[in-house]
Amino acid sequence: MDAGCPRLPDTVLFEIFLYLDHTDVLSVGLVCQQWRAVARDEFLWKELFYRYYRVSRDVPRHPGAVSWYDEFQRLYDTIPCVEVQALKEHNDQVLHLSFSHSGCLFASCSKDCTVKIWSNELDISLQHSSNMRPYNWSYTQFSQFNSDDSLLLVSGVFVGPHNSSSGEIAVISMENFTLLSRVRNKPYDVFGCWLNETNLISGNLHRIGRITSCSVLWLNNAFQGIESENVNVVKRLFKIQNLNASTIRTVMVADCSRYDSPDLLLDYEEQLAASSTCPVFDLGSDSEEEEAKPKPPLEPAIQELPDAGGVPAEHGLQQLFDGIVEGHVRPAMTETELETKVAELFVRNRTKPPEPNLLPTDSNSKTKYLIFTTGCLTYSPHQIGIKRILPHQMTTAGPVLGEERRSDEFFDSLDHVIDIHGHIIGMGLSPDHRYLYVNSRAWPRDCIISDPMQPPPIAEEIDLHVFDLKTMKEVKRALRAHRAYTPNEECFFIFLDVSKDFVASGAEDRHGYIWDRHYNICLAKLQHDNVVNSVAFSPVEQELLLTASDDTTIKVWRSPRAVRVRQARRPRPRKLLFSWLLNQKS
Repeated sequence: MDAGCPRLPDTVLFEIFLYLDHTDVLSVGLVCQQWRAVARDEFLWKELFYRYYRVSRDVPRHPGAVSWYDEFQRLYDTIPCVEVQALKEHNDQVLHLSFSHSGCLFASCSKDCTVKIWSNELDISLQHSSNMRPYNWSYTQFSQFNSDDSLLLVSGVFVGPHNSSSGEIAVISMENFTLLSRVRNKPYDVFGCWLNETNLISGNLHRIGRITSCSVLWLNNAFQGIESENVNVVKRLFKIQNLNASTIRTVMVADCSRYDSPDLLLDYEEQLAASSTCPVFDLGSDSEEEEAKPKPPLEPAIQELPDAGGVPAEHGLQQLFDGIVEGHVRPAMTETELETKVAELFVRNRTKPPEPNLLPTDSNSKTKYLIFTTGCLTYSPHQIGIKRILPHQMTTAGPVLGEERRSDEFFDSLDHVIDIHGHIIGMGLSPDHRYLYVNSRAWPRDCIISDPMQPPPIAEEIDLHVFDLKTMKEVKRALRAHRAYTPNEECFFIFLDVSKDFVASGAEDRHGYIWDRHYNICLAKLQHDNVVNSVAFSPVEQELLLTASDDTTIKVWRSPRAVRVRQARRPRPRKLLFSWLLNQKS
């Protein structure tokens, strides 16, 4: 505080900021002669920040902040909460949005069975629209640009013989918007994703029994129609057994190369010790230090059965059948339980063991994680499966159908499984791929699932969990504010997105939501007239956010600061009119 400059009472400043609109705050600041001195009063702004945003006082200031005044202004002025445009070119529910990596384009998918490409200029405009109905699609549901923005992956629901529905992935060239290839994708909510510039991942599902199945994940070359005569264009990545009616869905790829240099560390203690070297987490670790820390139990991908006295799985299977015939097996075993028990015994010695821990410690690591939803108790997705993809697996060249494995290794095991204890309805990665954000609707505490076809009821509140993919642990408390109302059998995916400082999500309560990643606080509610299905931040400008809704519109939101900058760039009609009048008088 400058000497001789009287300080405004704290109560006055709190009144200004708690009850006046932001534009009024700025005008007060401009006319107040004391403002520059007040802005340098760190203690005052710290108190104001914690009280206004209701942040716990044990949360430190954002590591990138210069002062509490700048931090207060950042949260007040850089949140994309001002609606600047509504795009109404779709004529049915808009399900998904995705930006190109350059931020110059974005794609939208809809129940009207089109994928539309938009140009992100001063005013957003439609550049191209592809109708997928000629290919027997019912609707488009997901899209993703490859790393150099030359190709667009579009996922949709394909209507097959006898009106059976499956999924299909189309690859569209961004040079001339031509369709390059189509890949079958089952079930359709696998969605699909890019592994690298020219290879994408799809899924297939094989039924083994009533509640037992096998998911196969395939690596596909995007240029199948062009290269199929000369080189391999498809290769099996993984084959994983599913129990109790579960399946693999919602695949995505995380790049491990930036784990040691993330955009934002969410662990406050790790922020303070950021200069020290962080240990690399062993996915297979069972050290005493790991065991000593209390944490929720993580279900293994393939659960171990009770010890059978060291007998091989084949003998165990025979003993099970003999026990059933001789009446030794408990009569309470249902047909579903019997199928699950047989499947577990069958898979015990027929699963390829996990790879040894090969996660490098250097930042040039080429290792990637395949992340997907799965389960072990019921058909509702309630677990996150993680499987490492090694460098030699990232191409369709080489053995086509997993020839490198032994003949008795039918299935692949997972490297890690995270149990959510609820129905997973959305996932998204931070830009640096260090953190995984998960939307879920919780099951009742201590619920017991006796029938895999009847999952527990789910909560209306949506929990937004955050997991550190370097340590495989949940960080921070779950974020809350958004809600959903559909029951288990009608539950659908709500896409979320993460920027450097913010995370946003849709909801069934007709709003999109924005939270601050560091402070774990909800900053804005963005209104629509129906369910908000998807949100997307511009990857180069986090003050620009898109929301897509069942009300058939895409809304464009910018921050108050961005709106002021854009308005300053626009020509002012009044000045032109005034000049014209002066010319007329002369």
